[in-house]
Amino acid sequence: MKRRMRKEINIYALKKKANWVRNKVLDMGIKAGAAHLAPAFSCTDILVALYHGGILRFNPKNPKWKSRDRFILSKGQAAIALYAVLADLKFFPVSELNSFTRAGSRLGGHAENTVPGVEAFTGSLGNGLSIAAGLALAAKIDNKDYATLALLGDGECQEGSIWEAAMLASHHKLGNLTAIIDNNGLSAIDFIDKYINLDPLADKWRAFGWDVKIVDGHAFKEIIPALKDVRSRKSGKPLAIIAKTVKGRGVSFMENNPIWHYRIPVGKEIKSAKKELLFKYNQEGQR
Repeated sequence: MKRRMRKEINIYALKKKANWVRNKVLDMGIKAGAAHLAPAFSCTDILVALYHGGILRFNPKNPKWKSRDRFILSKGQAAIALYAVLADLKFFPVSELNSFTRAGSRLGGHAENTVPGVEAFTGSLGNGLSIAAGLALAAKIDNKDYATLALLGDGECQEGSIWEAAMLASHHKLGNLTAIIDNNGLSAIDFIDKYINLDPLADKWRAFGWDVKIVDGHAFKEIIPALKDVRSRKSGKPLAIIAKTVKGRGVSFMENNPIWHYRIPVGKEIKSAKKELLFKYNQEGQR
């Protein structure tokens, strides 16, 4: 089964799918007793756009299909959301999500490539773009048409290895490489601009020889058009998509609040979070 760009994208269906993912992620985190919920909620819409919006080429029945596009979740702490998306697409049973981070489970807290559909073990931040650049360079050398994409956190863009990979990709004219930056303005413990300000972020990527697009990372009508030509770009420059997002998106008391980087709701917070997500899920289903 090959997945390609659809002629028409049902935005409401994608919104409902994203809300399903957030609900599933919340349940997984609560059952596990710990999870990076807010970082996962931040990039959920991006992941849904990639996998359900007809962007990535993949085959759940053959996860190592040679012609698949390569997707690297560099911000590996958001693996809980990627697992939910992959299970929903039948890379592995949805029931397995209940084992998240439990003894003997292959679903670790950070992305692990023992999971079908996961390309690389990530979460030691700053390494994902280097992996992606290597894959894109290999595709160019071997004259393969698969695209390579990496989803980065803006916090990890403070790592020197990101910019080394950016220079390498520009030097080798890797137009088949796309970096998506989940630009929510927060890192593990505080707002990014309080310790190392990344702005002007777009200008930095341009200075390193990349094409740049800026999108609302929660708006499918912006994400999907920005990504639709990742396999057929004419530019010799790699592409950086800066996706403006809200950390903790979907649960109001988590949104834009540093304390929720690695926390799960307890007590009345659980009921409140589920109520908000259920409302959004039902609301999208009625449109």
